Amino acid sequence: MLQYTNLLSLLTHITNLISIFILTYGILLSFIKLIQSELARFTHREKIAVRQQIRAYLGSYILLSLEFLIAADIIGTIQHPSWEEILLLVGIVIIRTFIAFFLEKEMKSTSTE
Repeated sequence: MLQYTNLLSLLTHITNLISIFILTYGILLSFIKLIQSELARFTHREKIAVRQQIRAYLGSYILLSLEFLIAADIIGTIQHPSWEEILLLVGIVIIRTFIAFFLEKEMKSTSTE
């Protein structure tokens, strides 16, 4: 049973690290794209459009990172299946789902503009 718990703990940490890596990677790529767009000779209107594309690009990485965080929380709850942990998981999943929903909604609205 101890090996099972250790495996779940390791899997939770790995999933959290993957989430951090995805988010960091998305931030770095978005920052590079932002610098490139600022150095390019775009009109003001073109720069605004490019910034909206960069926001959508970064938003997709944030959403993917949130999905991995939710998966890590689920794995952690499997490891410690108490009512307190389950209620905490439900709260975290609800909050992260709302964040993901509104972020995705904003991304869709900026892509149609």
